[in-house]
Amino acid sequence: MSEIVERRTPQLQTPLVGSSLNAKLLPTVLSVIAGSVDAIGFLGLDGLFTAHVTGNLVILAAHLVSGGGAPVAPMLSVPMFVAALGLTRLLAGALERIGFASLRPLLLLQFLLLVGFLGLCISAGPRIDADAPIAVLAGMLGVSAMAVQNALVQISLKGAPSTAVMTTNITRFMMDVGDVMFGRSPADTARAHDRAMRTWPAIVGFAIGCGAGATCEATIGLWSLALPTGLALLAVAMSANLEGDHGP
Repeated sequence: MSEIVERRTPQLQTPLVGSSLNAKLLPTVLSVIAGSVDAIGFLGLDGLFTAHVTGNLVILAAHLVSGGGAPVAPMLSVPMFVAALGLTRLLAGALERIGFASLRPLLLLQFLLLVGFLGLCISAGPRIDADAPIAVLAGMLGVSAMAVQNALVQISLKGAPSTAVMTTNITRFMMDVGDVMFGRSPADTARAHDRAMRTWPAIVGFAIGCGAGATCEATIGLWSLALPTGLALLAVAMSANLEGDHGP
């Protein structure tokens, strides 16, 4: 029994961001995924934000106040996002209880949800109706994939910045830059520098993802979801090298 405990315990530790090249790059890859999915979903599904719940709330409120009909997908996206977060946390807890690290399974779940998102959008044809049931279902798979990503960054990647909420990241980055420039305590300055170095790649990655996603969607429509889906598969592959990478 003690040997089983010893074998399982290290798997429960989460990778420390920055402790290896893959650990440094993975949050950036996830940011590119989030940026591209958000841009493609917004352009291809009539204004649906898959990774940005705040945007969906604004759209929904604007439609309701103006007297227009509330779009189905943004209306469902917020409860779907919350439900997916809760289910992801339950899944991670179940994996922890049986002695398995949650990073790779959650990345695999995100990949499968994006595969479903891509498949449904392609099957709906080039002239997709954003309020059609198949489009709404596809959008909810995209929202669920981004909820899984938001959760796994907090659960399974120790020290990672948000990969989908750039308002928080940019604010934190600028505060840390200020602390580096004007901080009085060397220890506080060092911590701020470390946070800034971990945050800026996520900001740049998200911006690159938005640009690439928008460009691809304008060129090939919702087939462009193949970009974040392929990157999600890459993220799964990258996580295979992180099982024993835990930091101090």
